[in-house]
Amino acid sequence: MSIVLGLDVGTSGTKAVAINASGRPVASALVEYPLLTPKPGWAEQPPAEWKRAALEALTMLAHSPNVDPAEVKGLGLTGQMHGSVFLDQDHRVLRNAILWCDQRTAKQCEYITEKVGARRLIEMVCNPALTGFTAPKILWLRDNEPDVYDRVRTVLLPKDYVRYELTGEFATDVADASGTLLFDVKNRGWHHGLMELLEIPAEFMPKAYEGPEVTGTLSKEAARVTGLPEGIPVVAGGGDQAAGGVGCGIVRTGVLSSTVGTSGVVFAFADQVSLDPEGRVHTFCHSVPGKWHMMGVVLSAGGSLRWYRDALCAEEKARAAETGRDPYDYITEAAATVPPGAEGLLFLPYLTGERTPHKDPYARGAFVGLSLRHGKPHLGRAVLEGVAYAMRDSLDIIRGMGVPVQQVRASGGGAKSAFWRQVQADVNGAPLATINVDEGPAYGAAILATVATGLYGSVEEACDAIIQVVDTCEPDAARTKQYDQWFAEYQNAYTALAPGFRRAADLLS
Repeated sequence: MSIVLGLDVGTSGTKAVAINASGRPVASALVEYPLLTPKPGWAEQPPAEWKRAALEALTMLAHSPNVDPAEVKGLGLTGQMHGSVFLDQDHRVLRNAILWCDQRTAKQCEYITEKVGARRLIEMVCNPALTGFTAPKILWLRDNEPDVYDRVRTVLLPKDYVRYELTGEFATDVADASGTLLFDVKNRGWHHGLMELLEIPAEFMPKAYEGPEVTGTLSKEAARVTGLPEGIPVVAGGGDQAAGGVGCGIVRTGVLSSTVGTSGVVFAFADQVSLDPEGRVHTFCHSVPGKWHMMGVVLSAGGSLRWYRDALCAEEKARAAETGRDPYDYITEAAATVPPGAEGLLFLPYLTGERTPHKDPYARGAFVGLSLRHGKPHLGRAVLEGVAYAMRDSLDIIRGMGVPVQQVRASGGGAKSAFWRQVQADVNGAPLATINVDEGPAYGAAILATVATGLYGSVEEACDAIIQVVDTCEPDAARTKQYDQWFAEYQNAYTALAPGFRRAADLLS
């Protein structure tokens, strides 16, 4: 039976998945690597780690008892967005890649906004200048490491560096390119006018393809290392959120996805370009050809819960090691004993700044309303609710843009806990559905490969055949009413604390 592969170059590791023609996963592999933080607010990784992890993960698939390498028909790529890989004229990496969650480029974002104009910038590329995007990183390199910048000849996004190592080709896709701040999202091509204004050479950027298009074939060397057939098509794929949207079946209006990984993303499909005038949510090209999507991003969603686990839950981690359970099970079970609103305790999940809706690199996490009444169960519930409130910020903006919300599909770590799913449904006041497969963006990349290799005629056809809803969590009207009130207080807390966040950043610098 035909097999296609998906490869996701993530922030904490690279995941590979193999699916058959009916969409059933038959094998998966994960290879992890560290995140480097050489200074507060910085986030980097050496691209060589991505190459190593990709080759190891693909090798594990090729040697899986459920995969016959001769039956592999294609490979789709996805990965963390916005990161910058700088290559010289000999295609050598010049420095560690600067990642999506890196906050060092606040001054460059201010420069872009002043140079172009805030409203004009959104008109040109559908999005404001944000610290996570690629263009500010290029300018940061020019401003701070000019000797390195002078040697740059190519700038690649993370998955596209892996593509180069697998195929020898420079290419990207329209969804991932949309997150560089250098892409004409409306017309699905590089915005040469903006590049001229910012004095960024257009030749830095690779050709952009639609999601299910073939960009190259697996090289002889990559085939030798992995055990996969030489010459299999390598498909454009998409940035992790667009590919994840495909993997959740977000290919028609009215169905949204809510993905809680390290970051949190609310993702909505659009037949036409739709903009938030304030640029609070992103409008990007979708991996579905000729379509778009709106996206709100919470930088520390699952990352906040992981921080809470590692910083404050040594006891739960020890119990989990003894019992073989997940420490998050103990955290959510304790949180479930506390009423909605955590008895007045709020958590702002801005541990690495925030993107939607605040566009504030200086924002920081905070517990607000602590009293002697509160214990660890309250803290845990406040973290879970705080992430849900942050996701609702994005959902409400998308609703305000006139996008119908008939169903929200959960994926990522936030979909694993029945309790957390209920919290999200109650906070949003909308049904939260789970689907038959939750393999993340790698699965969406594999679906794109089924289209590129002719197993399905379109992305929509593939998703209709492969993806089914298996469970729906309905919101409780009484709890939603309670959460409406606490959500307003959550928003007020950020407004009150924001000036102090900026002053604290100035003190630290």
